[in-house]
Amino acid sequence: MSMMDKLKGLIKGHEEQAGKGIDKGGDYLDERTQGKYSGQVDTAQDKLRQQLGDQDRGTDQPPR
Repeated sequence: MSMMDKLKGLIKGHEEQAGKGIDKGGDYLDERTQGKYSGQVDTAQDKLRQQLGDQDRGTDQPPR
């Protein structure tokens, strides 16, 4: 069992909270880097959401 499978199992049922954590972490990185890497941070957030199965929220939707 891979690490990602373990994470998916832990997150199951708490997808909204995981999504909020991804958003909060990205916002923190943007703040600390003064937006210098915001494109890369956004890409990483999207890929992480895809990996964790939180695909119901698109980038055009605001955070919950």
